[in-house]
Amino acid sequence: MNFVRLTALLGLAAVAAPCARSYETNVWPFYVAEKDVDGNTKSWDAAGPLFFSEQVPAPEAGTAEGFRPFYVKVTGGGIVRTDILYPLFFVRSYPDAYKWSILQLINGEGLDKSAARDNGPVDRHFDIWPFYFSHETAEPIDTYHALFPIYGTIKFRLGYSKLMWAPFPLYVETRKRHTTTNYFPWPVIRNIHGEENGFAVWPLFNVWKGPGDASHQSYLWPLIWNNVLEPADGAPAGAPAPTQVGFLPFFTKATAPGFLDVGFAGPFFGFTERTLPYRYSEQRYFWPFFVQGRGDGYYVNRWGPFYTHSVVKGNDSTWIGWPLWHVTQFADDDLLQKKTQLFYFVYWDLDESSLSRPGLAHAYKRHLWPLFSSWDNGAGSRQFQFPSPLEVFFPSNPDIRETWGPLFSLYRYDHRPTGESRTSLLWNAVTWRKDAGEGLVEFHVGPILGMARNPAGNRWTILGFDFGSNLNKDRISSR
Repeated sequence: MNFVRLTALLGLAAVAAPCARSYETNVWPFYVAEKDVDGNTKSWDAAGPLFFSEQVPAPEAGTAEGFRPFYVKVTGGGIVRTDILYPLFFVRSYPDAYKWSILQLINGEGLDKSAARDNGPVDRHFDIWPFYFSHETAEPIDTYHALFPIYGTIKFRLGYSKLMWAPFPLYVETRKRHTTTNYFPWPVIRNIHGEENGFAVWPLFNVWKGPGDASHQSYLWPLIWNNVLEPADGAPAGAPAPTQVGFLPFFTKATAPGFLDVGFAGPFFGFTERTLPYRYSEQRYFWPFFVQGRGDGYYVNRWGPFYTHSVVKGNDSTWIGWPLWHVTQFADDDLLQKKTQLFYFVYWDLDESSLSRPGLAHAYKRHLWPLFSSWDNGAGSRQFQFPSPLEVFFPSNPDIRETWGPLFSLYRYDHRPTGESRTSLLWNAVTWRKDAGEGLVEFHVGPILGMARNPAGNRWTILGFDFGSNLNKDRISSR
């Protein structure tokens, strides 16, 4: 049988035989597409990880597309995220507002512009840090334009209801709550008036009173101070006011109802005794290295930097050879979380489990920098990526994950709650997909070789040609 005749027979057999449906088109590096059981394209990429389009799962439940890392657009949940060389430039479009930024230095945000055109409210921020700040509204009290350090006023930002300079640092005015402070120049001479009243020549002395019976005095800052504070919220009527006195490096003392803290030789030696609102006793020997503390829900045993174990408000933390090894554990409602770190980021592991149902599968996220990252949500979703140089530094940043993460994904494994799994190598040059529920196994080596198998039969492709596989050998041999 010559080659031409055999090729023709293989083609006839491929047409006659029942063939498995292929759930992937792989002509890497030009185009790789994943499809669902109905043949609809779920995601595709081209030129490796550069050009892409994919579905975004809940809660966004939208789409992501672009040309990594230059342009990425994610739409879903009523929000459109557009990134250009993130974090160089990004835009966020919300149902009734917008926000954009260039390196977090040039920023704009406000209500949707169409609302303003329709006689809706005007609310726009524009900043060029640290030189220009502006806010435009229909209310003069909230509107400002400021040029630093020449002249300007900003309102309700940076912790102040008003911050003004003319020019900085020759004259600065701040307003917080009901107190106004004038500096001329900042921070040397200070005049305080309003709810608090006083005068200061820094660092020589600083004296002011208020609010109420509170008073503050400091001399040769930060060496000497004598403060009387406002009583804490909920303090018993008639209880003495909290006080703070200090004469560094010799002695410091702080008092409050049920509280005494004394330090000697700066912060290095001292003790704390507390009876309200909880009991706690602490001794410090050459702080911060040697500290011993015991109390209601509090425990500190520090022999730094060799070993530290502390329990503070349910947060259990252990350091060994700080900053080498750290294990911390805490409960959040029904969730028990345990984090393990080697030198903060070289090895990073977060394990989550249920307190009320300890038999449930654990969820975890692990990083061994820069080799790999792995995730398991405990409900059937698992992922593994090699290498992974960025994820440990930006664990809660979806923009870094979407824009930069796939560029390093030489190997990736995904397992979905449906039982379907997919493995890819060299940015989808080699892929292997399994779906036990559909009885599917599919394997591709780019456009060179493809195999799909399910209950409908088998399917083979070589260099893009479909050969099938359920060949009738008797029929071939009889010809």
